[in-house]
Amino acid sequence: MRILYLTGQPLSSRNSTIIAGLRMNNVMVTEYSSHSRSYFQRYLEIIFKYLLSNKKEFDLIFVGFFGQPLVPILRILSNKPIVLDALISSFDTMCYDRKVFTPESFRGRFFYWLDKTSCKLADKVLLDTNEHIDYFVSTFNIDRIKFQRVFVGADSTILYPKSTIKNNIFNIFYYGSFLPLQGIDIIILAAKLLESHNDITFKIIGRGIESPKIKRLVNQLNIKNIEFIDWVPYEDLAVHISLASVCLGGHFSNIEKAKRVISGKTFHFIAMKKPVILGDNPANRELFEDRKSALFVEHGNPEALAKAILELKEDSFLLEAIAEEGYNVFGKKCTHDIIGKDIKKILEEIVRV
Repeated sequence: MRILYLTGQPLSSRNSTIIAGLRMNNVMVTEYSSHSRSYFQRYLEIIFKYLLSNKKEFDLIFVGFFGQPLVPILRILSNKPIVLDALISSFDTMCYDRKVFTPESFRGRFFYWLDKTSCKLADKVLLDTNEHIDYFVSTFNIDRIKFQRVFVGADSTILYPKSTIKNNIFNIFYYGSFLPLQGIDIIILAAKLLESHNDITFKIIGRGIESPKIKRLVNQLNIKNIEFIDWVPYEDLAVHISLASVCLGGHFSNIEKAKRVISGKTFHFIAMKKPVILGDNPANRELFEDRKSALFVEHGNPEALAKAILELKEDSFLLEAIAEEGYNVFGKKCTHDIIGKDIKKILEEIVRV
């Protein structure tokens, strides 16, 4: 099978995982992307590359994350089957998660139209959880048969268990883009509750729209047990994950979207055989079992998060069992090889039709 893979986010780990997985399963992938800083310029360059391509060389167009703006144009230009890896709703992200626009505003209505139209025009739409599929079906009034669940996964050639020197410090690790749904403020409050435990430290990597809010909260509480790192290259994340005693997958906020998805970082953590603490929601329960492959905590509850961290610190058997079973879950369902195999089956069904 030969596919043309178009993506507006060439550096996304989701895209790299899918491409690597498909190639491992003998799918010939030609990738068109753009590294322009402007999204508009990216999409123009991708469409231009498509127009210059030999359309007979591929069987199907795969539109990777974030590709909703490409689908309506491609549908005009081609009669080839189109698969869209939606991953997120631009409407939900911009209007309810980041709250950049109101749903009733012109731009809010545009993002609603973009999600609905791109999903309707695609032959198949991939999403990360069944909970997320339910949201798309009910919000955009699209037949459920159009959707297929494919877990986010991770590249196990980059992310795998690494041996580290143990010390007496219990390291809690988190990284993110400081979006409201991530609930980083809950992590900060939990760290404050554990401040008297001198052997517990937190490391948080990242920056984003909530960075000023988080900095104000840290200063207000005068927190001393958190190390903040602005950002690190993706390839260096594995080093920081390997040094962690426990990783926080989240999401921890009470935003509804946080309860519909499994955070991408969670897959990175379990790929490296780290015990994870997750928000207790239907999406995480699609893959994980509480106190077996992960430890669940109530959303928006820093006391519950602090209690979970202490429990794992004091119960080494539970900590190691969760790490082991989480890694087993990853090996059975989430490696890039398995993700590629799952997607290949979907593509073969479409091409046969």
